[in-house]
Amino acid sequence: MKKIIVAIDGHSSCGKSTMAKSLARRVGYTYVDTGAMYRAVTLFAIRNGFFSEDGTIDSASLAGKIKDIRISFKTGADGLQKTLLNGETVEDEIRGMEVSGKVSPISALGFVREAMVEQQRIMGRDKGVVMDGRDIGTVVYPDAELKIFVTASDEVRARRRFDELEAKGGNRSTYEDVLKNVRERDYIDSHREISPLRKADDALVLDNSDLTFEQQDEWLMSHFIAATAD
Repeated sequence: MKKIIVAIDGHSSCGKSTMAKSLARRVGYTYVDTGAMYRAVTLFAIRNGFFSEDGTIDSASLAGKIKDIRISFKTGADGLQKTLLNGETVEDEIRGMEVSGKVSPISALGFVREAMVEQQRIMGRDKGVVMDGRDIGTVVYPDAELKIFVTASDEVRARRRFDELEAKGGNRSTYEDVLKNVRERDYIDSHREISPLRKADDALVLDNSDLTFEQQDEWLMSHFIAATAD
């Protein structure tokens, strides 16, 4: 069975990472969470004071440090993948609402996307990877053998995100806050000038609003088997 690149794009909080991780585990591929990479850059910017009180980004300062930002992944003792920022595990910090509220404008910066795409291409140069994000099938790997575009209704995605935050404990956001954030991110992601969120012409569309995890996984696995058998 040949090795391929699986590119999974789609809207925020639609379960891309969950299905990508599941497929990677089942077929023995490397999973690359590109959204986590942009969240890690956002955390770096927050920590270094590159956001003003009105939310403006000191892009010049961030640009001067972008080559010093290295994102990697490791599997923790719990069997779950963790995101590392320059060697430090930051998985929990990058999933909070502070990072969620600032990641879209960071992701829209051309020099940030250029730096992250370079790292992503290195990660996938030997194939055998599953990547999820916003522009994997359109920019990072336009020649990926299997491209999936995932979506779900705004309300379903907000509920999933809210439930995730609640499960982690210490959540101070309301469902309405999360729904507003989901819609704002959709708008920014799809209207940015550089690498906007869009479906690749040859991508398969999956609306998982009413699907169980099991149904979603089997749908993806069937298409993976077909792509690797060609």
